[in-house]
Amino acid sequence: MTANRIITIANQKGGVGKTTTAINLATALAAIGESVLVVDLDPQGNASTGLGVDRRDRRLSSYDLLTGEADIEDIVVETAVPNLSIIPSTMDLLGVEMEISGARDRVSRVKNALGTAYATRYNYVLIDCPPSLNLLTMNAMVAAHSILVPLQCEFFALEGLSQLLETVGQVRQTLNPTLDIQGIVLTMYDARNNLAQQVVADVRAHLGEKVYSTLIPRNVRVSEAPSYGKPAIIYDLKCAGSQAYLQLASEVIQRERRHKAA
Repeated sequence: MTANRIITIANQKGGVGKTTTAINLATALAAIGESVLVVDLDPQGNASTGLGVDRRDRRLSSYDLLTGEADIEDIVVETAVPNLSIIPSTMDLLGVEMEISGARDRVSRVKNALGTAYATRYNYVLIDCPPSLNLLTMNAMVAAHSILVPLQCEFFALEGLSQLLETVGQVRQTLNPTLDIQGIVLTMYDARNNLAQQVVADVRAHLGEKVYSTLIPRNVRVSEAPSYGKPAIIYDLKCAGSQAYLQLASEVIQRERRHKAA
């Protein structure tokens, strides 16, 4: 028994817009009536902060989920966004790898938690990963139906991506045979920058239809929003970044529909 769709948002490189994508895509899906759960697996807890969950209110967190010290229904926190809940993160996650590394089910703790009856109430579960290919990211990949990869429009973009895709292939072979690439979203795009245009062309040439049509632009309002504890879509719906994330949500849903029809 699993939630309708579990999508892991991963890239081992930091600063590519991973958390920004997680919270704004989740908000966009919730805004069109989907029931959404975000699982914050990054010890920095930026997805939790960006969705307005104060650190003092994180009595239980994804750490408790991974160590089995609490059930999922006790950890979930409702956000100010209707239809959107979160399993928040705390710095305790920094030590979880050592604590569970000897357990036989160490890579399937998140999968097991999301396989409960409670978790199946959500149409979408989005898992925000840390910027590394560690045990937390492995848990997210084993739990997921598909992976969404944010990729910054910069010179070395494809270099890091090949390592991630290799890891996805290994997980598919050994731990999760149904794991798929949901898509690659190009972030921090600046149309005035010739290099950014070249990166977009290169990534599309290498990966074809796996790359979403939507480009997420560099946008000051998107960068400001987390400091107010709000997704950009709530902070400023009309800004270019928010509009791009709404388009991305539409693409994600279309791909999911095609997947179900296949």
